[in-house]
Amino acid sequence: MVEVIKKGAYLVNNQIVWADEAKGMEAADAAREKTIAYSILRAHDKSTDPKKMRIKFDALISHDITFVGIIQTAKASGLKKFPIPYAMTNCHNSLCAVGGTINEDDHAFGLSAARKYGGIYVPANQAVIHQYARERLAGCGKMVLGSDSHTRYGSYGCMGVGEGGGELVKQLLENTYDVAAPEVVMVYLDGKPRKGVGPQDVAIALVAATFPKGDVKNKILEFVGPGVANLSSDFRIGVDVMTTETSCLSSIWATDEVTKKFYENIGRPEDYKELKPAEGAYYDSVVKIDLDKVECMIALPFHPSIAYTIHELQADPEGILAKVEEECNKQLGGKVQMDLRRNIVDGKVTCDQGVIVGCSGGMYENIVEAAAILEGQSIGNGYFDMSVYPSSTPISLAITKNGTATKLMEAGCVMKPAFCGPCFGAGDTPANNALSIRHATRNFANREGSKPGNGQISAVALMDARSIAATAANGGVLTAATDFDYELPTAEQLEYVYDGSVYAKRCYEGFNSPQEEAELRYGPNIKDWPAMPALQDDLLVKLCAVIHDPVTTTDELIPSGETSSYRSNPIGLSEFALSRRVPEYVGRSKAVRALEEAREKGEVAQEVKDALAKVGGDAAKTTIGSCVFARRPGDGSAREQAASCQKVLGGFANICYEYATKRYRSNCINWGIVPFTMDASVEFPYEDGEWVYVPGVKKAIAEGVEEMTATVIRKDGTTAELPLKCAGLTADERLILQEGCLMNYYAAGYGKA
Repeated sequence: MVEVIKKGAYLVNNQIVWADEAKGMEAADAAREKTIAYSILRAHDKSTDPKKMRIKFDALISHDITFVGIIQTAKASGLKKFPIPYAMTNCHNSLCAVGGTINEDDHAFGLSAARKYGGIYVPANQAVIHQYARERLAGCGKMVLGSDSHTRYGSYGCMGVGEGGGELVKQLLENTYDVAAPEVVMVYLDGKPRKGVGPQDVAIALVAATFPKGDVKNKILEFVGPGVANLSSDFRIGVDVMTTETSCLSSIWATDEVTKKFYENIGRPEDYKELKPAEGAYYDSVVKIDLDKVECMIALPFHPSIAYTIHELQADPEGILAKVEEECNKQLGGKVQMDLRRNIVDGKVTCDQGVIVGCSGGMYENIVEAAAILEGQSIGNGYFDMSVYPSSTPISLAITKNGTATKLMEAGCVMKPAFCGPCFGAGDTPANNALSIRHATRNFANREGSKPGNGQISAVALMDARSIAATAANGGVLTAATDFDYELPTAEQLEYVYDGSVYAKRCYEGFNSPQEEAELRYGPNIKDWPAMPALQDDLLVKLCAVIHDPVTTTDELIPSGETSSYRSNPIGLSEFALSRRVPEYVGRSKAVRALEEAREKGEVAQEVKDALAKVGGDAAKTTIGSCVFARRPGDGSAREQAASCQKVLGGFANICYEYATKRYRSNCINWGIVPFTMDASVEFPYEDGEWVYVPGVKKAIAEGVEEMTATVIRKDGTTAELPLKCAGLTADERLILQEGCLMNYYAAGYGKA
């Protein structure tokens, strides 16, 4: 289905020519500029160094877990008005029953910010963040930055990048997004999907092939080849949005008449233009996808890359589920036992819930074809239930007008408004030890809403809407859509008739019309950021969490779900940091923070004196902070709270072998957390409660020194050297770390246009 070829190639006459066989071609660096990706990047690049890009975006977008913190940070840094279109959607915390009034208070704050600074406000349940961006902000050749990791609009000819809130603050203050010139990976599509195979099947196969070995990490995926023409607009975006799970930086597709028709349909024909690689474009590696051979897929807990064909799982449910169950229970750390094999009944895998939702599942064609499968069927009155969330009100209108919603409701499905909750753990939580199949973006631990610390656990498996519908029609017994007899919708039924009138009636469009006199509306949970101390000459950090899991997700660093109701209260939210992975972390970090607060008053605690005495340190010039060690932290969400909560609790450094994503590393830097790394060959046998001392760290960062030697002060009083790296920092990032965080950097007068 999917083949990864780790060698360079050129695209000539729409055919792959391997670099080691090519003759008379331009050098790689020059020919890489011929890719679609580089044509767009260079048009937005303000740097004079071709290897280090400084990007300015065309538009910004955030949802209601992130926009309050972004506005608060930008306001504290001198924001006067939004310089580019900035849309704030309300699709994550729309359930006002969670946390009293605080969700709606944030929505009111968002509208007031749109009025004051000249922004765009999308009320609750009008659209999920990415569908609004697709319909209202994307354009061929444009770039959009979003404070959500699934900011992907490549199939519309628009490069989307998902980052933490600090990077949006930089754009609001007319600074740049700084990134090393990325490699570009050709994703060569050939063939045509079979009946019953949907975009999620292709996406899961792609993630499974690329994520485990980091083959495309922080690179651009560029989709080309004859197979592109065989995919509808909805099919393309269904694959594209899931490229986030490969850990790539962004994505882009060649555009054509299908893309042109999309822009005509949504009333923005001027935003279409043909994009294709120039002849002889160079790619650093190649991923080949034979669409003819893609089967119906299932991604089992706890990652989209834990992938099998549905037929494989049907053939060996006991063996496969036992293996996955064992790995899941290792990750859960003994807090609770997942029992996936309880779902095997009479040799068949049974499911308890089906959900089609969000920016990946809730697209028009997915819903129409699911309805075609379920027409005249029944999901039954047993344990299995099913919910369908269209991703925008225009899609809801379309499926209401053409009878699609009626077919689904007649089969027993529940139709719900645009909402991202099931994707991150705030909606449709299944019963304990239940198995939920979802056309959604992620299936990390806890993202369906279970609480392992309280003995509650359920599992999410990712599938395409078509196979979810086939399973529903089969009474919850796992079924591939390719094995289900149904009549495909006609071309007329699959044609999405866009009606954006509801946006015009309900959304506030205030770009270029700031009302400076308008007041921001604050609720009781909306709090300012606490003061952040600057970095001193030396650094002494205590290990408050030591995690040896292969990957630590942002959902483990700061849980999603109902905890997100506190996202506008930095101190309140920080109480949940690592709560589902290392529950002791918050108390440990607070204790270390108290030591720093006392030091700033000239009161040096005895344990600090003892530690510094071991290394000859001076408390007067040494910052005291907490530290997290994890092997590969930061996979998943772009939410900056994964880093800001560490900082609020007194965090000053992270140590790892590598950061799972650029966005998490950027979040750490923007919150003044020094992003140390180690060579993979270096062991880390140290425990929580032990100190790490880094002398001269401020000077080293200022001068761009990338290798430092720290000293670990162990519980038994012995010491050990620890080689650390702090590589690849830009000049601005070095200043941010010295000042203590991005807000301090701006307050000191840096970085303003």
